[in-house]
Amino acid sequence: MLNISNIYNLYLDGFRNMQLGRTLWLIIVIKLAVILIFLNYFIHDRSFKSEYTTQDQRVDFVYNNLIGEK
Repeated sequence: MLNISNIYNLYLDGFRNMQLGRTLWLIIVIKLAVILIFLNYFIHDRSFKSEYTTQDQRVDFVYNNLIGEK
């Protein structure tokens, strides 16, 4: 347990004392948020349940993709 607290204190002190790093981390977080929001709304807008309403349609879709038939 002593090693975990030493590692935690090392990172805590490192993040506390950096100046440029905070700005870079802020830029990274903003870019990740923009990317995830973009992907969520424009790429992943359709779900498996909304495309196939019955269980048979879902089974057929999975089966056809697994065996490679189109």
